[in-house]
Amino acid sequence: MSVVQSIDHLALLPAYAAAGTAVLVLLTDLLLARRGATLAVAGAGAVATVLVALLAGRQTRSTFCVADGCSYLAGGRSALVAVVFGLLTVGVLALAAPALRAGPTPTGEYCFLLACSMTGGVVLGAAGDLITLIVALETLTLPLYVLVGLRRGSQASAEAAVTFFVVSVVATSVTLLGAALLHATTGTLHLARLGPVLTGGTPPAAGAVPVDHPLTTVAVTLLVLGLAFKVAAVPLHAWAPATYDGAPLPVAAYLSTASKFGGVVALLAVVQGPLPATRTGPVLAVLAVATMTVGNLVALRQQRTVRLLAWSSVAQAGYILAPLGVLALTAGRTGAVRDTAVAAALAYAVLFVVLELAAFAAVVALRPVGADGGTIADHRGAGRRHPLVGAALVLALVGLAGLPPGLAGLFAKVVVVRALLDGGAGWLALVVAVNAVIGLAYYLRLAATLYAPTPVATSGGPVVTGADRPVIPRPVAAALTLTTLAAVVLGFAPQLLLDATRW
Repeated sequence: MSVVQSIDHLALLPAYAAAGTAVLVLLTDLLLARRGATLAVAGAGAVATVLVALLAGRQTRSTFCVADGCSYLAGGRSALVAVVFGLLTVGVLALAAPALRAGPTPTGEYCFLLACSMTGGVVLGAAGDLITLIVALETLTLPLYVLVGLRRGSQASAEAAVTFFVVSVVATSVTLLGAALLHATTGTLHLARLGPVLTGGTPPAAGAVPVDHPLTTVAVTLLVLGLAFKVAAVPLHAWAPATYDGAPLPVAAYLSTASKFGGVVALLAVVQGPLPATRTGPVLAVLAVATMTVGNLVALRQQRTVRLLAWSSVAQAGYILAPLGVLALTAGRTGAVRDTAVAAALAYAVLFVVLELAAFAAVVALRPVGADGGTIADHRGAGRRHPLVGAALVLALVGLAGLPPGLAGLFAKVVVVRALLDGGAGWLALVVAVNAVIGLAYYLRLAATLYAPTPVATSGGPVVTGADRPVIPRPVAAALTLTTLAAVVLGFAPQLLLDATRW
């Protein structure tokens, strides 16, 4: 019997726009060979992807459907994800523009790889089955291996790329093994079909292993652990600090935001409905506690700026995973309670992306073109020399810490704690609160260093550090301004974001 598969090209428009951007970047670099033109095409393509996603997301559509399962689901969820990845791409291009124009990094390859990664992120938000989900996640991640090592003549960059590649391959293998075992127990890979089969609502396919078989638990655990790598959750976190510190600063900014956001989207796609909460909830709760605790404790000892931000992002991943850890406790409760937990995780992820990108943009602005993040001591007094940039970095840091006037970060912490309390996980809310207090130490240490007196040399003059720079490039200044404004706006309009993240 023949099977007819439907294809809706309107649903695929955001993916077409993102993939078309990558193709146009290649053609522009080949035919014009001008760095400015290549950057302009990449930026325009990313903006076009955002606009197309906003238009396409106004109506729910599906494509690549067979019977009752669809592999691509376009709607509000996919539009939000596509917009975040498109704006991230624009921001990273702005941060990288001065180094690409002045340095040896090939602009064409850089922009092409970034556009390919954006394409994976756009498809990820609309994935309707495990194969599409994993392929999209790898399309998001694979270009980053090269981008991390694209800084020529840097041994640290090459080592970071190899570390990232090796650990990522292992995590991908674990994810694929989990998906394969899950297919063996259910006979399907479509997310819409997995939920009813695993909960006993519908029988598994003929020849499949019984759903209550221990193999199902193993499959779910492997799948969740493999996806947790993308958010740098413990114990799959060790790659993050070395990779971030060895990568060029704009790439580290994209890696710490896009990869983590992609991992959150993938986890939400599989734990919100398809996978049984009674099995994923305990795993995610343990991951959340271990991740936020290890990240905060190790961040206290860091002396390099990017490593501090890297370990901070590990801790932030724990806060994002915490609401998902209570899904098992809310399994018998109303759908509103469960939706609140999921919305809290996604809203926190979006706010983290904005604040983290603002922090990296400020570090890029304070460092010489093409330099790494330097040590925390290199930024001593930088807030005095660059008051606006220093203020933006402090705002991002206190936002990540969850303190006012960083209202976006404060709102994110409150939403997570409220979701945990509503879900009956008061002990987990207490762990989040304690870790938030621990995190204050290193965030405030970096903020205080920015306004500390500049050391004086023996000759009586000020010591010139790597944080000194007379002029901040316009693209970097624009990216820093826009991300800071976005953080401020989201801080004053938190309910709009929370409503937008209710899938």
